[in-house]
Amino acid sequence: MKLLRYGALGVEKPGMIDANGSIRDLSAHVDDFVGLTLSDNTLSTLRNLDPTCLPVIEASTRIGACVGNVGKFVCIGLNYADHAAESGMSLPEEPVIFFKATSSIMGPNDNVEIPRNSVKTDWEVELGVVIGKEAKYVTEADALSHVAGYCVINDLSERDFQLHRSGQWVKGKSADTFGPIGPWLVTRDEVPDPQNLAMYLEVNGHRYQDGSTKTMHFNVATIIAHLSQFMSLQPGDVISTGTPPGVGMGQKPETYLKPGDTIVLEIEGLGRQRQLVGESK
Repeated sequence: MKLLRYGALGVEKPGMIDANGSIRDLSAHVDDFVGLTLSDNTLSTLRNLDPTCLPVIEASTRIGACVGNVGKFVCIGLNYADHAAESGMSLPEEPVIFFKATSSIMGPNDNVEIPRNSVKTDWEVELGVVIGKEAKYVTEADALSHVAGYCVINDLSERDFQLHRSGQWVKGKSADTFGPIGPWLVTRDEVPDPQNLAMYLEVNGHRYQDGSTKTMHFNVATIIAHLSQFMSLQPGDVISTGTPPGVGMGQKPETYLKPGDTIVLEIEGLGRQRQLVGESK
């Protein structure tokens, strides 16, 4: 299934995409896609519904982040060898973990705001993983059974804040609008191999990133198992699994976002995002 949340910011309703690509309302069957509503049992119930019997939503309706009330927004750094190289950093022996503030989360097509005093706002297309069942001390063999589904994430980053303002990377990762998620949560039964998904990102029509999850250093199962040794992962938690090469910091000369730019990014089977870049309010 392709599940989504639609409507105005803060009052989104749950929906699904039917076979013709139309949005169908699910609010009579589930309150929202948050926490325990992402369980296998709930998803199985929704899977048995006939989408043609559900109300149709106008195609022009705003799409929100595909999961709400996210408890943890966990990110994996330097998870593609060629991206680590373009960043001038060594490939890690264990997954590099950092967090984005959940206040950075927004819809896939909402406007991106360049933070005040920013000089290096960058882009990163990433595979997102949404947890559906608590994961605590899980094995790699069992890890994927804890996944509700997958989505597209743009892990926007202010590189000067991230690398030159002291402390952890979170300073450069957490500005408002720096976490577009969606458009859909594609349930794991429709993604048989999360390590075989093509992905790209373009700015103003120029393709900067053109990669595949095949080249991840640590795969999704390894990431979940590793994280679960240090913290429990709860239903509705989101993991952003790293980016392939082609970020602005890796260009020669370095290239960063500016007001008026348009970002388009897509992961095979998971949908497309489009964001217009503007100044911070």
